[in-house]
Amino acid sequence: MESQRDDVQRANLMRFFKTAPGQYGHGDEFLGLKVPQTREVVKAVAKETELDEVPELLMSPWHEVRLCGFLLLVYHFEKQSVKSKEDNLEAIRLRDEILLLYLRYAERANNWDLVDLSVHKILGHWLLLPTCIGGGEVGQHIDHKIHVVDELAYSDNLWRQRMSMVCTWKTSQQGDPSWCLRYAEIHLHHPHDLMHKAVGWMLREMGKRVSMDLLRDFLSSHAHEMHRTTLRYAIEQMSDDERYEWLRR
Repeated sequence: MESQRDDVQRANLMRFFKTAPGQYGHGDEFLGLKVPQTREVVKAVAKETELDEVPELLMSPWHEVRLCGFLLLVYHFEKQSVKSKEDNLEAIRLRDEILLLYLRYAERANNWDLVDLSVHKILGHWLLLPTCIGGGEVGQHIDHKIHVVDELAYSDNLWRQRMSMVCTWKTSQQGDPSWCLRYAEIHLHHPHDLMHKAVGWMLREMGKRVSMDLLRDFLSSHAHEMHRTTLRYAIEQMSDDERYEWLRR
């Protein structure tokens, strides 16, 4: 990855991901690789890369190398999550191991793209699958799953907080709105613009994937108090007239 360094692209990425002093990405360092280039590296090395090698990538100062590490965790998790392995005990234990590794290094996902390209495919998918975490025996362990996501949501780290919201993309895709509604309400008054966008985006996806009426019910209760950015994102799939009505409120 270092051999593909591109200083022109690096400068563009550092501006795009707000790495200047006082901005949310301050201090992050880029090689200048585009995401498809990183995905090509992942594709080339995934089969030969063991889980215990991934932390070295996640601890890298280079943004793209950390992304490579997180995408390798996605690869390993998805490999153990195919339909035929959902209830396989060895696969369940491996998924749990990957999830715990992901959470251990969560703060290394210190920009929105690192979160958004990984969390729904690992944590979000894990919420829908059997686990041994939280009880020793295989089960859904819903209370413990809520505890895991709550720890992210109530942390003092922006990226962990974003994980708790964006992980619900996967649960909404699979028809379960409860996770999205819970964490949208928790983060409704979050002060950061990146969370305003995340909450609105996930509400929009929940409405699109599960029920627009559920989205309307949520907006009826909260539109008057949510940030305008959140509302604008949430209503993007609605007609012009309906969007106008919600904004007017």
